[in-house]
Amino acid sequence: QVQLVESGGGLVQAGGSLRLSCAASGSILSIYNMDWHRQAPGKQREMVATGTRAGRTDYSDSVKGRFTISRDNDKNTVYLQMNDLKPEDTAVYYCYAYIVTNTGGSDYWGQGTQVTVSS
Repeated sequence: QVQLVESGGGLVQAGGSLRLSCAASGSILSIYNMDWHRQAPGKQREMVATGTRAGRTDYSDSVKGRFTISRDNDKNTVYLQMNDLKPEDTAVYYCYAYIVTNTGGSDYWGQGTQVTVSS
């Protein structure tokens, strides 16, 4: 059984910072991409940042230059450092990973963590 557990969400004023964490646990053989996605009320879920095991990263245009994704492969953990937060960043943030176990590879999602940015 594989689980992704997120932490670090909360309420912050515009211009502030938050750091999200997502730890994968279970019978993991390998983790490929680890991403952060978000879903605002009434909107579709969107990819915010993606990080490969080799360290390559990519970001949506809306967060480029403000958010930084990083990984600790030894801890099976991905982070999202969010700076200069804006009210439009308010959303539920979800961690995603493609994880290989002894039964094969699958997509896994965390339960989501709320980020609220007040103006």
